[in-house]
Amino acid sequence: MSKPLVAIVGRPNVGKSMLFNKLVGRRLSIVEDTPGVTRDRLYAECEWRGRTFDIVDTGGIEPGTTTEILTFMRKQAEIAISHANVIVFLCDIKTGLTASDQDVANMLLKARKPVVLAVNKMDQVGMTNPDIYEFYNLGLGDPIAVSAVHGHGTGDLLDACFEHFPPEEEEEEETDLIKVAVIGKPNVGKSSLINKILGEERVIVSNMAGTTRDAVDSYFENETGKFLFIDTAGMRKKSKVNDQIEKFSVLRAAMAIERADVCLIMIDANEGVTEQDTKVAGMAHEAGKACIIVVNKWDAVEKDDKTMDKMRENIRRDLAYMSYAPIVFISALTGQRVPRLFQLIKYVDDQAAMRITTGMLNSLLADATARVQPPSDKGRRLKIYYMTQAGTRPPHFVCFCNDAKLFHFSYQRYLENQIRNTFGLEGTPIRLTIRQKGDKEG
Repeated sequence: MSKPLVAIVGRPNVGKSMLFNKLVGRRLSIVEDTPGVTRDRLYAECEWRGRTFDIVDTGGIEPGTTTEILTFMRKQAEIAISHANVIVFLCDIKTGLTASDQDVANMLLKARKPVVLAVNKMDQVGMTNPDIYEFYNLGLGDPIAVSAVHGHGTGDLLDACFEHFPPEEEEEEETDLIKVAVIGKPNVGKSSLINKILGEERVIVSNMAGTTRDAVDSYFENETGKFLFIDTAGMRKKSKVNDQIEKFSVLRAAMAIERADVCLIMIDANEGVTEQDTKVAGMAHEAGKACIIVVNKWDAVEKDDKTMDKMRENIRRDLAYMSYAPIVFISALTGQRVPRLFQLIKYVDDQAAMRITTGMLNSLLADATARVQPPSDKGRRLKIYYMTQAGTRPPHFVCFCNDAKLFHFSYQRYLENQIRNTFGLEGTPIRLTIRQKGDKEG
């Protein structure tokens, strides 16, 4: 059962993102005084009168647009409108009723969807600005006075939306949903991949680097399972992050990694692994997320029978700390090997959630210590008493020993490799914690 969807639309800079943030109660949408800062549709979950629904913030609609980005934004808003149950049409009391507002209203009337008209920036309490009455001319019913900054009128607005929600059915909890963050530097094809999967222009795709500024969520379901794809803004080198909006984007990408179960690290086949790619991959690795390295634009590379092996070798060398991550070569443009990603995502997600019994771990430990003796220092040898699994996502193992100082990094690495050789755990990092027993045996 899908939740009702409310779309906030209007021309640029009337305060849609601020209203969105006020309703959601979190700073999700980037709010700046620059018109056109919200470029993609941005979703969040809301609750009102015991009912959960999704709310979507759209880029401003400029009816007669010529520039590429504004045309994209208009298209995005149109897609949001077509999916929504209720549309909140936001106008601005300060600029009054404009010809653009009238054009947007005509477009909404044609969509034949319930529309709630809201007039923003009504910041004074207790008195009604008479200018609000001119918005009756739009033919969309009674305007509701709201202040996105202070939150006045938002209850009335949500009440009006609530009236148009479809009847409530039993909503099932999405426990088997896999959240997938698509990360990488700008212009590597993250949005193109998501659009290829969804078969609709869900995310703005343009070869202007940095077109996606927000992390954007898209639900997708097929025979393999249920997926939520999070498209993130490309992460640039720190030196280039002088634009204030760009800073938010890096933060947003980091938040998307935190929320995700699986990270797709996208690399441009024409460039190979760059310094920036190692940083992006490092963030996912540090966060302990299951990862897949996705080499995109493979169709654009001149190949012979050794090209793929050589590329794989280079990636393994440059991302040595991620030797566990499978590598897949795709083309988001042609769709080559894109369907294979679903099986792989499900596989690495299962691996990250794997639980291994203490008994199995300890027989592995006995075998490993018999094969390679634990290190010793000044006649004192490391004794490992037992090992147990403390958690999943990523799999976290705790080793109890006589002296943590004797547990050299190289021996930890050896044990980690033994665990992988026995149980697989492909696509996920492993955490190993060393604990010292209170009774120090010689």
